Amino acid sequence: MGKFAAALSSSERTLRITVAALMRACGENQTKLAEGLRITQGQVSRKQRGQAAWSLGDIDRLSAHYEIPVPDLLCGPTHAVEKLSPMRLAAIIGGSQEVITV
Repeated sequence: MGKFAAALSSSERTLRITVAALMRACGENQTKLAEGLRITQGQVSRKQRGQAAWSLGDIDRLSAHYEIPVPDLLCGPTHAVEKLSPMRLAAIIGGSQEVITV
């Protein structure tokens, strides 16, 4: 594998890890993320497993969904999560933000 292919693979892997970290920090699952990006849960799953690539359009929608600039989204999971608005964070990391009334 050449340097370019290795860098591309590394960038895609970093983005998948970043998306997973953002989902966890916001208490989202793939279904909720898919709704926010206007794609199917299956598409999110394939992208997160590396069976399909996140496109530039997807990256723009991720940026808008999480309300963080694209460059911050591409700087890795720790940086991206630190850029989230406190209002986007789940009360319990990995927990759900959904409210259930009884």
